[in-house]
Amino acid sequence: MTPPAIRVVLADDERMVRTALRAILSAEPGLEVVGEAATGAEAVSVVQERRPDVVLMDVRMPEIDGIRATEQIVAGLPEPPRIVVVTTFENDSYVYGALRAGAAGFLLKRSDADTLVQAVRLVARTDTLLFPSAVRALAHRHAAPAAAPAPWVGRLTGRERDVLRHMAAGLTNAEIARRLEVGPATVKSHVAAVLAKTGARDRTQAVIAAYASGFLSTG
Repeated sequence: MTPPAIRVVLADDERMVRTALRAILSAEPGLEVVGEAATGAEAVSVVQERRPDVVLMDVRMPEIDGIRATEQIVAGLPEPPRIVVVTTFENDSYVYGALRAGAAGFLLKRSDADTLVQAVRLVARTDTLLFPSAVRALAHRHAAPAAAPAPWVGRLTGRERDVLRHMAAGLTNAEIARRLEVGPATVKSHVAAVLAKTGARDRTQAVIAAYASGFLSTG
């Protein structure tokens, strides 16, 4: 059976950017653009109405920026979509803020069509971390040094620590299972425990928390 199409909302204040993104995504089988927004406030409204699977979100928009829009979407829906920040500057502090607010990853506006499509499919169908080295670089530039280890660090088991490190490297559950020589169900259980202990809703937020706490080195 053919899986349902991945539903996408585009949020960017530049019409030409939205037009280009729509053209790329609409040409791909299994992807459907179901809405557009030109402001952060409009993005929140469109997402609440259309309930997409993925949102491509600019960070610098009128009314409210992409960080605030991400926060409102994540807080306002029981099953929020996966949000991917689309930005001009890879090391922009706005991007790090959006990741901390709940975005699943980010893309550069100069990314080619194949990278864009692959990223949308990846965040919609899996929890794999997008561009892990770029996330580490962002944390290195923008994460404030932790005064003391976060309380959750001491609650992680040794195996959960290993799993979190592999998550930060961008490995899938299947890849982690092979690396640790355990079953995929065991890895899934460890990932769930890591998310619960870090208070993160997905892998990206868990990895950001790990860098912010000093558990993972950004060097």
